[in-house]
Formats: sequence, C-alpha cells, structure tokens
Amino acid sequence: MAKQAKAETIEVAPQPVATKVAPPAKPSWEIKDRIYYLKGSKSPLTLTIQGKHTRKHALLYFDEKSGKQREIKYATNQDSPLVDEQKGECTMGHIVFKDGFLKVPKNMQNLQKLLSLYHPLRNKIYEEYSAVEEAIDELEDLDLQLDAMNAARSIDIDHAEAILRVEKGSEVNNMSSKEIKRDLLLFAKNNASMFISLANDDNVQLRNFAIKAREAGVIKLSQDQRTFHWGSNDRKLMNVPFDENPYSAFAAFLKTDEGVEIYKSIDKKL
Repeated sequence: MAKQAKAETIEVAPQPVATKVAPPAKPSWEIKDRIYYLKGSKSPLTLTIQGKHTRKHALLYFDEKSGKQREIKYATNQDSPLVDEQKGECTMGHIVFKDGFLKVPKNMQNLQKLLSLYHPLRNKIYEEYSAVEEAIDELEDLDLQLDAMNAARSIDIDHAEAILRVEKGSEVNNMSSKEIKRDLLLFAKNNASMFISLANDDNVQLRNFAIKAREAGVIKLSQDQRTFHWGSNDRKLMNVPFDENPYSAFAAFLKTDEGVEIYKSIDKKL
C-alpha cells in the first residue's frame, strides 16, 4: 500500500505596512515680536492698562478646561502671567501704550501671553496686529472698491447725477456728463461703501428728482422747509414730517398712490 504524501506548508512572511508619518503639529504659540494697538480713532500719548488683580478692579481669566477663574498679574521676573504659576517674590511691571501702540519683543513672553491670551480688555480697547488679518482686510477693501468702480461705470447719467448730488449738492448742475462720470468714479474709488449704499438706495433718484423740480420752479418748498407747494398755483402738495429731511420725505411721498400721479405730472413739466 502506497504511503500518503504529507501536505506541504508554505509560510508567507508578513509584508510591512506603510505608515504615514504625520507632519509635525504647528505650535499653538509662536515666539516672535508682537505689536498691539488701541482700537478706535483716538491715540493718546500714553495709556496704561491694568496689570494686576485687585478687590476693586478684577483681572481674571476664565479657564474653560478647569472651569475656574484664574488671577492675572504682570510681573517682569516671572515666566507666566497667571498668579497660580508664579513663584517667589514678584516685580510688578506697567503695561503702557504710547501713541496708541505697544511693541513687545519676543523675549517678554509673559507680557505677550498676558496681552494676547488672557487680558479681559483684549479686542475691546486694544488688538494684536496681524499681517495676515491686515492683508485680508486690505483685500476685502480692494474687492469692494473694484465692485464700486465697476458699478459706477455702468450707471446711467441720471442715476450718476442723483448719487453725486448727495456728495456735491447743486454743484452738479454746472457739470458736464463727462465730469459727472469722472467724479462718480473717483467717489466710488475713495468711498466705496457709501457709493454702493447710495447706488442701492431707491430714494436717491427720487430725492434728485425732487431737487431738480424745485430748482426748475415746478414745485416750491416753504422757507421753514415744512411744506411743498406747486410752483404754478401755490397749491399745497404735502407737509414734511417733523425732524425729517424735506427731500427724503418728498421722495417717500412720491411712492404713494397719490404721489405717483404727482410724479407723472412733474416729470412732464421738467
């Protein structure tokens, strides 16, 4: 009887699995020089902000991880602005903005972290300068400026005159169409947000219509600027509500059922 052959066993060595090496995590705090500036248009010669917690004036940071309030104190001989991390005697420092700015070099990490991370007045009376955020703001301003100038190029001359009248008043009456278009483009470039607001304001053209009608003598405005009358027969058209611009009020009136008919009548006479 023939012997049964033994099954041959083949061992396969496991192949190494390629593992992705994670890129090093970007540090959450960058060691660099930092600049802080006061918000708003005022830049006093000097402004000192609070650097120490007192009973009368709290200077605390709420730690979300621990759920506790942590006392803050700026000490020039300590590595941390948090009191519970400070050791030994503290040499107090002053936080002083000069001409609206405070430059803090990278070797003063305790003051930088106090101002950038912990101080309750951060983003209220002062902000940290960021080149990236500044670039974003400038890009948004340029986009707005381009939108305004493109809109100004496509606006018809009557609408352009209405917008410029808000800026220049009756001076537009003596301007040629090319001068109006030129000044409109300059207005859009130099004050893009106001231009876009006026361009989208339905009442701007109606206010301009009312002013032109008054200048042409089609309608009259009383000396106290409280009543509009027809120029031909002095018949009253409307009373101006108290504390309201007369031409804005007349523009709103022209949108009413009665005002639409008056608009048509005035338009024929201009």
